[in-house]
Amino acid sequence: SCERMAPGLVNNTPLLQSTPLSELLGAPVFLKMDALQPSGSFKDRGMAYMCNQLQQRGIRSVISSSGGNAGLAAATMGRRLGLRVRVFVPETTKPLMIGKMRAQGAEVEVHGANWNEADALARSIVEADADAAYVPPYEDPLLWEGHSSIIDELAEAGVKPGAIVASVGGGGLYCGLVRGLQRHGWDDVSVLTAETEGAACFTRALEAGEPVRLEAIRSIATSLGALEASPRAVELAQSHPTEARMVTDAEAVHACVSLLDDHRVLVEPACGAALALLYSPRQRAALQRFDSVVVEVCGGGGVDWSIMEQWRRDLLAE
Repeated sequence: SCERMAPGLVNNTPLLQSTPLSELLGAPVFLKMDALQPSGSFKDRGMAYMCNQLQQRGIRSVISSSGGNAGLAAATMGRRLGLRVRVFVPETTKPLMIGKMRAQGAEVEVHGANWNEADALARSIVEADADAAYVPPYEDPLLWEGHSSIIDELAEAGVKPGAIVASVGGGGLYCGLVRGLQRHGWDDVSVLTAETEGAACFTRALEAGEPVRLEAIRSIATSLGALEASPRAVELAQSHPTEARMVTDAEAVHACVSLLDDHRVLVEPACGAALALLYSPRQRAALQRFDSVVVEVCGGGGVDWSIMEQWRRDLLAE
């Protein structure tokens, strides 16, 4: 599936049956390990598909404004395709991520106090360069098509769950999951989205029936930091069985630590939000009605052991 879409660029990631989580839920729980994609997150799927399509149209360079996992995915996939990659990031970007992007050969320029300023510069550079294309972090059907390969891989593995649990930021992953479910006729597979309370643009949008702009992100899960959900995601949630859940930052970090203990994989709190729907006793009740669950372990490159240890001290102090 991912091979069909972007040969040799992304991995058909392991689908692990988690004994600890299956015990907690009392039903089979599978982990789709997209933390093991080349850049460390699911974003490689959409970015590989999009960059591949752009290259076939004669584009020779791509430009991103993401200081997070989308920018790192652009750098990683762009390099594999032989594209020039430029990333314009705001001053708030983690040095860890800038280092990772540069290690992939991307040209990284720090500009502006926030993402909007970096993004404005990125878009103006694209307009002045006929060989270049802008790659957005989540709002593009090409990205969603790439992300939909997650469902192709579940189908290939013969696993049709009762529900899929996934974190949601702007809604790109969600759009891809629903697109894949629809393609396979799996319209009865519920999607439970998870976000932290301080970055809950999707929950707010579903309550309002349209995208709602948050004033600010007040969460350590900065990778969920879209201020406004994708209009397409909000539209799809009206028709596909979808339940939006919110977790605390502490629940997200606790889930990251638990995953590290149980499966020895380190992920960002943005991904921990999804895992918290199972690891947190308060959240788990919402999943009790499903006969099996797949958790999309979306990953994230913006974490290392010392950062995780700091969050653990700050949020999970005994």
